[in-house]
Amino acid sequence: MNMNQVMLPVSNMDEATDFYRRMGFLQIVDTPHYARFECPEGQSTFSLFLEKKKCLNGSVIYFENHEIDKLVSDLKEQGFKFDQEPMDMEYLWREAILHDPSGNKIKLYWAGANRLNPPWRVERGE
Repeated sequence: MNMNQVMLPVSNMDEATDFYRRMGFLQIVDTPHYARFECPEGQSTFSLFLEKKKCLNGSVIYFENHEIDKLVSDLKEQGFKFDQEPMDMEYLWREAILHDPSGNKIKLYWAGANRLNPPWRVERGE
């Protein structure tokens, strides 16, 4: 299996689509209630759906980039606000945190080989 996409609820589609395009994602579907984006690297996509009711989304979306410090610096120059600057984490990833206009939590990170092969990796099947 391969994961196709993640869908995030947003309260204002125009504001949200502008935010993600400015981050560097290519918008490939544009409707008043649904938008889909292609990541600049690889074949992953993610979508936004308009949620008219107040919605608290506890999910976190991660976007990987091997030049995390430069990416964060570039985004800050464009006016993006970060809750956490790039920081080396105890689980061997380097992460920065920001939120989209609807409050969805985003982590920009680089983990290198530790993404799939951390020192504590286990392989459990059935």
